[in-house]
Amino acid sequence: MQIVKGILTGIYLLISLVLIILVMVQSKEDAGMSATIVGSSSSNFFEQNKGRTKEGKQKKWTIILAVAFVVVGIALSIIYPV
Repeated sequence: MQIVKGILTGIYLLISLVLIILVMVQSKEDAGMSATIVGSSSSNFFEQNKGRTKEGKQKKWTIILAVAFVVVGIALSIIYPV
């Protein structure tokens, strides 16, 4: 059981470090008031292929790592009871 605790703790630390780095590297996606007034169109080329860009991949990996962070955190809370 100690081996599982050590492995999960290591994975948790690795996920948290990579998640911190990914969040710090991402650019801000705030369009401001102009997008509210003008409206944003989802039919342009960039919006349709957003997942293929560097920013899209970073966002996808951030979501995946955030979910993994929560799952491993729950597993650690089950293994380490209070």
